[in-house]
Amino acid sequence: MTTIGWLQIALFFLAVLVTIKPLGLYMARVFAGERTALSPVLGRLETDLYRVSGINPGKEQGWLAYTASMLAFSIAGFVALYAILRLQAYLPLNPQGFAGMAPDLAFNTTVSFVTNTNWQNYGGETTLSHFSQMAGLTVQNFLSAATGIALAMALTRAFVRSKVATLGNFWVDMTRAVLYVLLPMAIVVALAFVAMGLPQTLDGAVTATTLEGASQTISLGPVASQEAIKQLGTNGGGFFNVNAAHPFENPTTFSNYLNIFAMLSISAALVYTFGQLVGNRRQGWAIISAMAILLISGVAVVYWAEAAGNPILTALGVDASAGNMEGKEVRFGQAMTALYAAVTTGLSDGGVNGMHGSFTGLGGLVPMFLMQLGEVLPGGVGSGLYGMLVFALLSVFVSGLMVGRTPEFLGKKIEGREMKYAMLAVLVLPLTILGFTAVSAMLPFAVASIGTAGPHGLSEILYAYTSAAGNNGSAFGGLTGNTVWYNTTLGIAMLLGRFAYMIPVMAIAGSLAAKVKVPPSSGTFPTDGPLFVGLLIGIILILGGLQFFPALALGPIVEHLAMLAGQTF
Repeated sequence: MTTIGWLQIALFFLAVLVTIKPLGLYMARVFAGERTALSPVLGRLETDLYRVSGINPGKEQGWLAYTASMLAFSIAGFVALYAILRLQAYLPLNPQGFAGMAPDLAFNTTVSFVTNTNWQNYGGETTLSHFSQMAGLTVQNFLSAATGIALAMALTRAFVRSKVATLGNFWVDMTRAVLYVLLPMAIVVALAFVAMGLPQTLDGAVTATTLEGASQTISLGPVASQEAIKQLGTNGGGFFNVNAAHPFENPTTFSNYLNIFAMLSISAALVYTFGQLVGNRRQGWAIISAMAILLISGVAVVYWAEAAGNPILTALGVDASAGNMEGKEVRFGQAMTALYAAVTTGLSDGGVNGMHGSFTGLGGLVPMFLMQLGEVLPGGVGSGLYGMLVFALLSVFVSGLMVGRTPEFLGKKIEGREMKYAMLAVLVLPLTILGFTAVSAMLPFAVASIGTAGPHGLSEILYAYTSAAGNNGSAFGGLTGNTVWYNTTLGIAMLLGRFAYMIPVMAIAGSLAAKVKVPPSSGTFPTDGPLFVGLLIGIILILGGLQFFPALALGPIVEHLAMLAGQTF
């Protein structure tokens, strides 16, 4: 570890901190339906979209209608994207002449992008045409992100309103998320990426002659536009197979900084938006503090583990001061690779600028554990906020049990119904991750897909289902995922991680909105102070992560201990 490395990390988090309030206030105005700086430009377009679509923006929906609209929209997106991938050979903008995807891979990829997971069992530059990348994947990068934001706003309104049956209008929230937030920011970031050297072209490839005189084909395409929304929407799906480790996706230290900043900015600011809309900014900062403490701790552990290096290599004469550089880009180094790895898994982004499977056992454990905590640090755009609010409800419920009072959160009494829905949501990840991992570890044809024997092989399987169910999309590497078994089961895990979580959350929103909003009393547990922040962190670690400890002990923990003992597999 170096002073320069820590300074790079500190400056990054400072830049995000400075952005949270202005961006959060802007989004609060957007979703409150107030006039913004972009209203003169986009207001007419928004109105026209509602008219053409037959949407009445003034008609609000109850939680069932809101949820049904979200599910119908997601199903329509699935059908459209699946058709594009299967019929790719017959569609335009296919300069490489790629054939359509196989049915199981098309299913996996479609589910992946519709659920904001962006797990990639394919090589982007060798599998997908420009049309599939733009009209298929990039479009879903916008829409799946907007869907998450919309549901977060619906849950936010449930805390604001009193004795009502409606939560807003899904079509309005989703449209505003795209028009006023994602699209303008994506245009700015894409132009910045182009200035930094990312390609933005409809050419298929160029041929170059290497220094040795050999001919090399270099893939090109509309990279910058997809890279921008990939990060802003916490999607993570890269244009190239090696994602942000590719020099055309992430050529310099400046583009690396912008990549990480873009993926974290909206998710962090949405928490401030929540505090602004519920009339309690201190509540927003309290939740941001809990997220920051856990995320920064994760960055520190990964950086320390990778800087410490591998004692087995040290014994072979490798310079110990270099740490572990396996699987990392020299232009980024350990500090910025550690920062990228922790942020992309604390979010549900999934983009990578290094090979997580090449990290030390402890360094690889942290990204996996951050996902297993529920993707709430701060999680995906929208999905991280409503996931964190589920943990907040569980925290005040536990505090209420301690003192024998009915728990309250932002003026709403939290009772048995909300806790049942919250536990249904929280149990989705462990049941899906551990269930599929256990089955795959027992099936010979599934085990045959791992790339490394011993505990690292178990980590490959565990990481894959953790990433899928958490709607993250990053990969540990080594696992051959493009098989019928993994394409199908990972796809099912993504669906469960997205929609089996969303539905209980919306049921909570409907229940809370119908309740009377009561003023705080002398017996109300304050939820915007340090005590609540500590309790929230404890609940996340216990309920979100403790159930995974036995599996982690058999995988990355024992691998790290074996490494320290000089044992290889």
